[in-house]
Parts: sequence; C-alpha cells; structure tokens
Amino acid sequence: MSDNSPISYSDKKYKVLGTRPVRHDGADKVTGRAQYGADVQLPGMTHGKVLRSPHPHARIKGIDTSIAEKIDGVYAIATGEDWPDLIDKVAELGEGAVNLHDLAQNCLAVGKALYKGHAIAAVAARNVHIAEEAIAAIRVDYEVLPAVTCVLDAMKEDAPILHPGLRTETLDEPSDQPTNIDRHIHFETGDIDAGFAAADVIVEKEYKTATVHQAYIEPQVSTALWNEDGHLKIWTSTQGAFTARQQTAELLQLPVSKVTVTPCEIGGGFGGKIPVYLEPVAAILSRKCGRPVKMTMQRDEVFEGTGPTPATFMKVKLGATRDGKLTAGQAYLAYESGAFPGGMIGPGTMCVFSCVELPNAVVDGYDVCVNKPKTQPYRAPGATQAAFAFESTFNELADQLKIDPIEIRQMNGVKEGSQRVDGPVYPRIGYLECLDAAQKSAHWNTPLEGPNRGRGVAAGYWFNIGMKSSVSASINPDGTIHLLEGSTDIGGTRTSIAMQLAETIGIPAEDVLPKVVDTDSVGYTDVTGGSRTTFATGMAAHKVGLDLLQQLTARVAFLWECEPNEVQVDGDVYRYRSQQMTFKELAAKLPETGDPVIGRASVSPEGSTNGFGVHIVDVEVDPDTAKVTILRYTAIQDAGKAIHPSYVEGQMQGGAVQGIGWALNEEYFYGADHKMRNASLLDYRIPTCLDVPMIDTIIVEVPNPAHPFGVRGVGETPIVPPPAAIAEAIYQATGVRMTELPMSPPRLWKAMSQR
Repeated sequence: MSDNSPISYSDKKYKVLGTRPVRHDGADKVTGRAQYGADVQLPGMTHGKVLRSPHPHARIKGIDTSIAEKIDGVYAIATGEDWPDLIDKVAELGEGAVNLHDLAQNCLAVGKALYKGHAIAAVAARNVHIAEEAIAAIRVDYEVLPAVTCVLDAMKEDAPILHPGLRTETLDEPSDQPTNIDRHIHFETGDIDAGFAAADVIVEKEYKTATVHQAYIEPQVSTALWNEDGHLKIWTSTQGAFTARQQTAELLQLPVSKVTVTPCEIGGGFGGKIPVYLEPVAAILSRKCGRPVKMTMQRDEVFEGTGPTPATFMKVKLGATRDGKLTAGQAYLAYESGAFPGGMIGPGTMCVFSCVELPNAVVDGYDVCVNKPKTQPYRAPGATQAAFAFESTFNELADQLKIDPIEIRQMNGVKEGSQRVDGPVYPRIGYLECLDAAQKSAHWNTPLEGPNRGRGVAAGYWFNIGMKSSVSASINPDGTIHLLEGSTDIGGTRTSIAMQLAETIGIPAEDVLPKVVDTDSVGYTDVTGGSRTTFATGMAAHKVGLDLLQQLTARVAFLWECEPNEVQVDGDVYRYRSQQMTFKELAAKLPETGDPVIGRASVSPEGSTNGFGVHIVDVEVDPDTAKVTILRYTAIQDAGKAIHPSYVEGQMQGGAVQGIGWALNEEYFYGADHKMRNASLLDYRIPTCLDVPMIDTIIVEVPNPAHPFGVRGVGETPIVPPPAAIAEAIYQATGVRMTELPMSPPRLWKAMSQR
C-alpha cells in the first residue's frame, strides 16, 4: 500500500466506510472450519467420475456401458441420452449468456466430442476408485474427425466445421455456408478515412494472445441429492447459487422451486465458476441411484474440461497529429469461443477504445468456434486482450511522437460526457484522476537506473455491472443485526456489504453478522461477478438499513409517545427533547414494543459503474536468457469509494499478479495433435510469490453518482493493463516490441536474437 492511498475527490466523511475491520469469516477460514464443497458429507454418499474424450474432434458412434454396469459397487451411469429434450434457449448468467442446448452438451456430449476432455459419460459408485474402474470399462466407438485449435485457421473456408448448422450472425445477410464464425460485431463512428487522412503519424500492428485459465486453487466440486419427493438439493462451489439453480433446473426441465442450491465457500473463481459442469450430471446420477452423489474434478480435468479465456488474433491501427491528438482508430478482433458459440468478443469490442476519445473509429469483432473447451469469463472477460493490443499500439505511437505516455493519455483520455465507440456516454468517471495520480506517484518520479531495465505504463477499463441483489436483516435484542445475503463471498464481500448496512444504521461493522444462505432463504441474487457485489448487494444493504431505520424510529416514537418525525437520529443515538437512547438500548426494548423488527430489500441497478486503472511497471531483462524480472509495480485505480481499503488493495494486487502471469508465462500449449501438453499446475506456469514484488496500490476515489456511497466495482479492472505495461517496459529495456502473449523467455529470446 502506498502512503498516499487513497486519493479522495469527495468531502463526505464516514464512520464505518473506509476503515479496515477484521473480516467476519476470518476465524472459520484460518481455522479450517469454513465449509468448502469438498467438505460436504451426507449419509449414503456415493462418488462420481466423468469419462472424457481423448480426441479433440470425433463423432460418437456408440457408447457401451455393459461391462461397467456389472462392476460391484457401481450404482449408476449417465450419458448424453439422459438429457430431456432441450430447447434452443439463451439464458443470461450475469457475465455473459449461454445457450442451454449447448450447455447441456458441454456437460455431457451428444453425438460429437468437440475437444479433448469433453465429458462423454459419468459413473456413480461406492467410492472413487470403483468409479474410476468403471470409467475405464466404458467402451466408446469414435470416428475421429479433423480438428482446428487456432482462431485464424478456424476462420478459413476449408477449416474443419464444428457445427454444420452454424451460420454467422451479422448485420448483413447471413451466409448460407457452414462456418465456425458465430458472430460478426461491427461498431463505427465518424469518418474513418478522413480520420486517418488527417493523421501525421499512423501505427498499425498485429497481436496474438494465448488461451489462459483462471487457475483457481479449488477444483470444481458438487454434491447432488435428488430426494424421493422430487426435490433436488445441490451443494457446490459456485459464483452464483441462483444461476446454478437456474441452469440446473433448465437442463433437467424442473421448476426452479424444485431445486435448492447451497453455495459453499469458494476457493477462487474469477469468472470460471459461473457455468455448471458437474451439478446437473451429479443430479442425473443421484436420480438414477437414489443416493447423494459427490463429484470432484482433478486438476487436468479443470484445465481440459472447464472454460479458460479465449486466445485471440487482433489488429489495431491508430492515427494522430504531431502534437499527439488521436484522429482515428481501427480494430479487428478475432476471439476463440471454444467448442460452442458465445465467447467474449462482445466486451472485447466495447473495451478496445474505451479509454480514449476517438472522433473516427471502426471496430470489427469475430466470435470463432475451435476444438478447445468452451471459453468462459476470466476477470474483465475480453478486455485484457483488447487492451494489450490498443495500449501497446498507443505506447508505440507515443514513442514515435516522443510524447510522455501519461501525457498522451491525459490529452486523449475519456471523461464525463465522452462517448464510447459502441455508443454509451460516460457519466462522472475517474480515468483522468488515475492518470494524475500515476503522474504524481513516487514510482513514476523515481529514476530507473541500471542496464537492461525498462519502465512501462498502460491503462485499463472494465464496465462493472449492476443486476439483481436481495438481502434481509433482523435485529437481535443484544444490539446486533443478522444480515442474510445471496452473494457468494469471494473477495471479502460479507464484510464490505455488512459495513454498508452498519454505516446506514450508525453501528460498528462487527455488530452486523452477515451470512451467505441458500436459494430458499433469500431473494433472487445474481452472480458474484462483473465487479457487481459490493456495488449492487451493497446498495441492497443500504436500502434495508433505511427500512430498519424507519421501523426503529417508529418504535422509539411508540416508547416516547411522540410522532416518528419528531425523533432525531444521529448515528446510533435516537433523541426526542431531553430523552435519548442508543441503538443497543433500543434493541433491548424492542420485544416490548411489538413484533420483531426485520427488513428486506431488493435492487436491480442498470448500467455500468465504469472502472478505470493505470499501472506502472519496472522490469529487468536477462540478455542471455530473456527472463523478465518484475522489479517494481504500482497499480492505480478509481474505486469510487473504497468500503474496505484492504480488500480493494487485495483485488488490485491479485488482478495485477494474474495479469503478470498472462504477460510472461501462462498459456495452453497444444501439440500438433491438438491436445493440451501442460494440463497441470507444474507445467502450466502461474506466478508465485518468488515471481512478483510487493504490488504498490494507489486508490483513487471519484464517487460513482449511481451509488449512495459512491461505490464502483474494483475486482476486474486490475487484470487489464499488465500485459501492455510489461510489453512497453520490455521494449524500453531491450528495444524489442513484443506483440504476442505470453512474452515467455523462449519467445522473447527469439525476438531479441532477430533484432
């Protein structure tokens, strides 16, 4: 944490917000008593395993389970034939949408295997060893088909076709030819030709990024019990219990009221634990065998059978005048969607020019199916790739113009009233304030000395979303409040939400007791994703606080025999003429004033809360091995209002470290047979504590006008700037501009050797 963090642009002072109380779930987490998915134990528990395709693309001609069925201890076997007739329906999941027909086929294949690791069949048995024995005994007759695992190859006319019925969705007339291109997105503003004609300098570059996994430490794990009364109960590691309920109910064609999902503690998600994989399969097995079924993935199954972020091919062209004013920008983005349509191309196209004002611009985006796992959100889905391409080109433009990289961003940066290329106009935002904080930071103003060293800077943007949240609260006679919420706690949101209720009531954060409950126990709540939870569920907490305040004022008026509007409330103190009492004193008297005091609130804020960040990085490059060492790193971000600064700093640091992994090491490495070669955490190289220095943070607080406390989401933006910032630092250290991620030692050494 930097000494000058946070930088506030508000005069409003708070009693609870901005402090750093101990997290409410801390004791359970550090003592191992918190219940994760793997901790679930039920009477009569059985264990499930999944048979996965060894081929990246193959027609399933037949599945013979007769031998496996005869193994002692095998209770049930499921295949794609166990799905009910599924309709072609799209469901919103919070961070993206999903076609339910495709979702079912991703959980258990029907007709074709579309990637190595695709689930083909599943077994429930007395123990996991018997389940594995049964899996090995299942015989699948495959007709192996040609595969394609590169986005550019998949776009060719003679490419192997994954879905013969797929046609490109575009503004033009759809083609009648089979294709792997699901969507073509097109945005434009102004006159692109006139914009480039007005430019004194034009820079045009091509970029590639790799497939990268969220690499959460806890694998997917789910337990299902399909009871005799027809009610399905699920315990699972998920970012959204209600979304898991909706997906499972739709796939099994059950009313949602027949499904209860209990969200367990979650060992990381980052967007990867929004779709279901095991939940509906465990449910089918449970229905067949009449017992609870627990299913847990191994690490190779997580890499090969769940959704990473897309690999991409991108082109960006920028034009500017000699004094650094942008005149035009053009972007071409091709993103892999994986085995099924519906990837991250939408936010990629909306984010690529989100940090600058462009009078003339064109953006074309393509969503492309390949024989890889279906891509899923990963922290600011689609934005990091686009920012790598745009910010790298922008840095090269600044270098050619010999303009300071922060100054050229200040010159062209978006502010209140600026319009994105895709249409929305920004309300009050904090991008220029972040640039100002970066420019004044100790990091930027400390000379970088020594050979083979360079400094880079880049910016990033993520929308942050609202969506639906519900909470309820009840006041206890001891002066505490139980707060029930439906938002899975991934980054300390129990505390950040409790703090907003505490601030509203005027009591300490420790006196609000938050609890994440199942889908039967609270109103509908969308996923913990999109940087929405502290924003939207926090709004619900504030709203329930106002509800409680109104009820409490009425009870005080009853006790003092006055009108509610005559009661004055100052923090946790209630006054009427010479009488006063604290919240705790009032809580003790509530039983004698009438019914218990409970409150409830639901919110569904629309629109973006607009998060911006700027990162500065110093690197040293070994000239012999091309190993890049991060020497110093500073992340600056507008949080609107940092409810719990430690959690904001943690999000900024975590996102930056993951971005460093994207930049320097992480990638799915495929062989010529289109099979992943590094499906383990030993071979898939994520950063460790030995690879990164302490990430300094500077929190900027430009209040969000759409939130009662000014909150903006903070979890996603910090992964966006790192690759471009590090690429610039490598250029400053070596003179080599890297245009492909990861910038691993072999790839960088080759580029340095060809200089």
